[in-house]
Amino acid sequence: MMRRKRRSSVDKEETFSTAAKPKKGRSAGRSAKEAVAVETNESVFVAFVRKAGVTLKHDAQSNETTADLVVFQKRIQQQLQKSPQFPGIIQEFVSSMEAYIENADALRTCLLPCVPQTSDRDSSSSSSFQESLLRMLLGVETLQTLIINILLEKIPEFMLDSSGDGGLSVPRMIINQLKWLDRIVDAKGLSVKLLELVSVAPVEVQRDIITSLPEILEDSQHNDVGKELNSLLQENTQLTVPVLDALSSLNLRSSLLTEVRSAVMATMAAVQLEDLPVVVKFILQSVSSSDAFEVVCNLRRNLELEQCVLPPVIQASQTLLKTKRAAVSAPAAAGSSQDSITLVLDAIKSAVRFQKTISEAWLKAIESVEEVEDHKVIDLLMLLILHSTNANQSRRGAERMLKLKVRSGLIQEPLLHRTFRDYVQVVRGYFSSVLALAQSLLRSPDPGLVAFGGHMYRCSFTLFDSYCHQEVVGSLVTHVCSGADGEVDMALELLCGLVTEKPSEMSLYAVFVKGILDYMDNLTSQQIRKLFHLLSRLAFGQQQQGSHIQDDMHIVIRKQLSSTVPKYKRIGIIGAVMVIGSMGALRPKGAESHGLLSQDALRQVTALMELVKSSSESSPEAAALYYDELANLIWSSTLDPQVQEMIGSRVLDDFQEDFVVDLGPDVTGSFLLPPRVLYNLDEDESQGGIAINLLPLLAKDAQSKGDELTQVNKTQKRVSPLCLSPFFRLLRLCEEKRHQGDLEEIDALLGCPLILTDMDAVDKVQSLSKAEREFLCALLFHTINWFREVVNAFCKQTETEMKMKVMTRLQNITYLQTLLEKALAETPGFVPPASNFDGESSDRLALSSAVPALKTKKDGGGKKRKAAARSSSEGSSQPAEATEADETQQEQPEKEKEKDVSPGVSLSVFRPFFRELDLEVLSVLQSGLLSRSLLDSELHTKVREEVLLGPAELVFLLEDLLHKLEFSLTAAPTKRAPFLKPRADRSVGFSHLQQRSSKDIASYCVQLLPALCTHLENCHNHFQALLSENNGCVDGPATDMQEYRMMSASYQLLLQVLNTIFSWSGFSQPGHRNLLKKALGVLAERLKEGDADLTLEQFVKQSFEYLLNFRSTMPSLNTALCLSQLLSTVSEKGGNAAAHRDQTASLVRHFLSQVWVTASGERERGNKFNEALHALLTIYLEQVDDILKVVEEIAGEGITELLNVSKDESSASWPTLNRQTFLVFYKVMLAELEKAVRKIPAGKSSDDSEAQSEKLLTWSLAVRDFHILVNLVKVFDSRPVLNVCLKYGRLFLESFLKLGMPLLDYSFKRHKEDVQSLLKTFQLSTRQLHHMCGHSKIRQDTSLTNHVPALKKSLELFLYRVKVMLALNNCQEAFWMGNLKNRNLKGEEILSQRSQESDEDEEEEEGQGLPLPQQLSEDEAEKSDSEAPKKTSRGVEDESTDDSE
Repeated sequence: MMRRKRRSSVDKEETFSTAAKPKKGRSAGRSAKEAVAVETNESVFVAFVRKAGVTLKHDAQSNETTADLVVFQKRIQQQLQKSPQFPGIIQEFVSSMEAYIENADALRTCLLPCVPQTSDRDSSSSSSFQESLLRMLLGVETLQTLIINILLEKIPEFMLDSSGDGGLSVPRMIINQLKWLDRIVDAKGLSVKLLELVSVAPVEVQRDIITSLPEILEDSQHNDVGKELNSLLQENTQLTVPVLDALSSLNLRSSLLTEVRSAVMATMAAVQLEDLPVVVKFILQSVSSSDAFEVVCNLRRNLELEQCVLPPVIQASQTLLKTKRAAVSAPAAAGSSQDSITLVLDAIKSAVRFQKTISEAWLKAIESVEEVEDHKVIDLLMLLILHSTNANQSRRGAERMLKLKVRSGLIQEPLLHRTFRDYVQVVRGYFSSVLALAQSLLRSPDPGLVAFGGHMYRCSFTLFDSYCHQEVVGSLVTHVCSGADGEVDMALELLCGLVTEKPSEMSLYAVFVKGILDYMDNLTSQQIRKLFHLLSRLAFGQQQQGSHIQDDMHIVIRKQLSSTVPKYKRIGIIGAVMVIGSMGALRPKGAESHGLLSQDALRQVTALMELVKSSSESSPEAAALYYDELANLIWSSTLDPQVQEMIGSRVLDDFQEDFVVDLGPDVTGSFLLPPRVLYNLDEDESQGGIAINLLPLLAKDAQSKGDELTQVNKTQKRVSPLCLSPFFRLLRLCEEKRHQGDLEEIDALLGCPLILTDMDAVDKVQSLSKAEREFLCALLFHTINWFREVVNAFCKQTETEMKMKVMTRLQNITYLQTLLEKALAETPGFVPPASNFDGESSDRLALSSAVPALKTKKDGGGKKRKAAARSSSEGSSQPAEATEADETQQEQPEKEKEKDVSPGVSLSVFRPFFRELDLEVLSVLQSGLLSRSLLDSELHTKVREEVLLGPAELVFLLEDLLHKLEFSLTAAPTKRAPFLKPRADRSVGFSHLQQRSSKDIASYCVQLLPALCTHLENCHNHFQALLSENNGCVDGPATDMQEYRMMSASYQLLLQVLNTIFSWSGFSQPGHRNLLKKALGVLAERLKEGDADLTLEQFVKQSFEYLLNFRSTMPSLNTALCLSQLLSTVSEKGGNAAAHRDQTASLVRHFLSQVWVTASGERERGNKFNEALHALLTIYLEQVDDILKVVEEIAGEGITELLNVSKDESSASWPTLNRQTFLVFYKVMLAELEKAVRKIPAGKSSDDSEAQSEKLLTWSLAVRDFHILVNLVKVFDSRPVLNVCLKYGRLFLESFLKLGMPLLDYSFKRHKEDVQSLLKTFQLSTRQLHHMCGHSKIRQDTSLTNHVPALKKSLELFLYRVKVMLALNNCQEAFWMGNLKNRNLKGEEILSQRSQESDEDEEEEEGQGLPLPQQLSEDEAEKSDSEAPKKTSRGVEDESTDDSE
């Protein structure tokens, strides 16, 4: 037996294996006999078979055949039929066969293929394939059923030892005989018997039978067998794979398929992980387009991949607990689970690739998830699969869906991290898609998407192999060289993070990163800082893994330092300081050097510092930049104590030597202006005191510049006042580091005086020479910058005396700024000394900044802000006759920091020339407010005991805070740099702020909120007291103009600051939800001591109520606008903004119905007032429920009242509406009306009559409003009004064509009268627009004629669209055309166009006696633009008669 089994194992287990054929042939060929002797007592079976051509063999040899299959079957059939015992012979034949195959070896031989009998042992003939004997007999229909019964009865005998010791499985061989038979006589009986066998057989045999069913049964049996298999599937999960394999090959009814699929879906949780791919494949194979979405949703819900993989922590802990053997197999198990998941995803991928409906269904299923918690790992993996397929549509769909989900905060970084961590092997297979999606996200203008893309890169580098590392670094380097700010910043931040987390891996790609050095021209200073930070960390870091680029770094830095071009020298200095930081960084203790730097390394640091110092001595700007960069380094990193001490001691000595002098009786020397010691806060120490030697240094510096121009050689060291503030900052930070924040060593510098000149010189500035004026301005800039740095240094000191001095220095700054404004006004063309040295060259900044300031002066003085400048440049925003008067009246109330008498310039344009205030300075805002009333009511000395902030200082600090918040919390859109154009760097003056994240800044602002609320309440109380004193008027006789302006400016700034804080996009991210609650909690607590456990919605409600209390004391329309914007912003944070819409709308309506006057009693007016009114009116129309009703109210009542009053008066119901502000109202109403009609749903043929009526009514109201507004042009015919009407008239017309006309198509038959009325009204408006086009051409005003071609096109489209509508409703005869004359606004014919032939057509419509005489103006008409004197315009008359149904 053993020998036979070994021989037969050559055939493997597959009866039809072609590989077995030659072997069988050869074994047959080895037989010595050519024929077998016929036994005398041979059975019927043996005799019949031998006569038919098959010789039966023994001893495990294959049966031999001389006949072909068909011939053999024919001979057997004939023998049976010709036998005298027919039909009894059939039973006898079968019985003898049964007896023959009782022998197991004989059975096996009969089940194995026969071999051809050959005489010449020809190898070629021995390779031809023959069926087994039993298979050939099954083809004889009269024997088939009986033989099948015998074979099936044989299966149980061999069930248990079916596949022992590598032998052939007899049950499997028997089942194989039944496959692919040409015809089955009793198909139903066979299926019943097979299923009975399945119920009793062991699992292996069950699997064989089930998987063979589709190849055995006829189609008629498929549904019955499908039902049985379905019930079997629910009973036995071990058979899941074979059953599903069989079911997927059966031809089942759709209802049965759905039932099976539901059953499979229900048992999915119990399926073995290795069987899951087959289950998923079956489910997706059986999907039709109608139920794809439902099936995919169910599959997504039941596919719990999270439960298939153990988290690494649990895996690790289990590994520790297991034996050594188990520990070895644990990773293998984890790997096999990853393999199974990969196969599941492959099954999904193939379904998605070949069935478009499934890919769409997956996208819909992911889109339908609306809660963060409901998103699963499968969602991210599916997006990767969809992106990896070749179909462009699914690739784009996956990218769009990911962006949508990330932007809405539904797919977050923890889910991404979990996917990468737990399914690293799976995700690795889709690395190309991961990389492509990360690239796309990083290029997005949305900061949230950029951050998510960065996280994808970080996970890829951290978890994947070295090939992926290389691709990730290469891709990030490409982003850095792209030139788009957001992209560059994030890519550099990621590279820095990777260098910190994975220094050894990153060191392999140091050469990649070094390549960025060739693209530094497009990088900002902050980006260059980051680049050198990461390169120096790689090259000179602790382990120095990237030491192979050290030489390259040194070469680049030396080359840049030796350059004479300021830009490259700046790069060299920044790079050198970063290298100093990495070389001189504090080493952790426990290393060989016990945490201290080696002498060799210290020597290298010293040499590099000397090199930078010597390279920058020739240029004050370069030296100042070096001090600033060194200060940043000391502030942001921990240096080795030896390096720290070396820098600190040198700086202290050099500062005293260069800038500090002992205070003597007089200052000697001849200067442009007489020197004087000013601003001494330590009067008692005046004898032995010190002073900052500013004026002599400035004079000397000016002289040395002159010497340079005349090329006089100087041997002495040049000390520039430019370096004063940067050097002091460096000194202060060194002292803070050395003495843990104590500045006792240098506190004399807070109160010490400066050598300046008598400030009375400012009052007589006009009598000074140009050089003296410029010298005075430069002196004031240096002084202010010195005080700003002093305030930066000492603002954190806690002693009251120090706080008082800091407050005094703030007062000095605000006073000096008023002097500087006066001096600058008289010094046109002055270029201030630079104070921020890491930006573009100061000359370019000066040219771009100073020019607007000087223009302001020329135009009539007064302080002008950017908004005013912008609005005046956009063209007139009010009727022409009022413009000049408004501009002059606007200036007076808008000056904030200067006396009424002298004109000045705005210092806001000179912001880049002032030193940056640190964020910590804003802690001064936590002091109380010193107001005039407080001074009057209490003794001066008592007030001075506590530190109080004056109104001017409050305005100064709030302006700075607002600028900081607008820079860091308001995301500027990412724009690519235009080709060959220099980019304006908005970060100038914010280099320290850039070092902090927006979250840190927002957190700091939330800490400041209580102080800001206190100041807001003080402003409110101040104006409330003022109103009560003056009987409700702000312009009473006792009003102090200066204080009024300051308090008004503070009020507005506080509201703007709060609005900017709450507008921060970061609050929408889930990680910052608690910070938002904390911020809203501060406002809510001011109203009443509340419970800290309120919901976000309740916090928003209370904050809204708190802010609403300030409405009664708004000093100006601008402040009212700021309050309205703040309320809108806060109400949006709760997710239910609609709840507060009515309150906001009624508040804004109140503001619009108020007469706004200045402190001097005059009405507010001017460009800034108009801008605020525009914004406020827009908010009002956006917040009201029925915008069409409000537009009609303003246009119908307000403007009618305006027409009936004198020129300077206002409308009674809308006091803010007068002839000067008419354009503002007009523009907003038209714009919002157009926006409102775009939201009206388009008409559909499926709409019922009621829905059509409702939409028609809405359109009728909108068209009526439009008609009223267009007709106002006849009265208010100034160019700006016409411009607005032409622009928004076209947009309204386009919306009507797109959304209104489909509605008219479907409504015409049911609501004919309404449609006619609507078109008639609209036609009047289109005719007026036509007249305006003619008017524009007569005037030849390009700003108007630019709108004409597009408007004409829309008018003509409207014409033909009405024709289409009538044709659709079978009444084309109601449409006819005539010629329309060109007329001007007054309706007079434009004679220059000589259109004689159309005289009678103009009035023809009047006499038709038809229900709808409509002049649907216009036309391609203005062919009259051409020179030829031909027919000027084509007008079209469209009428709908009564029988137009």
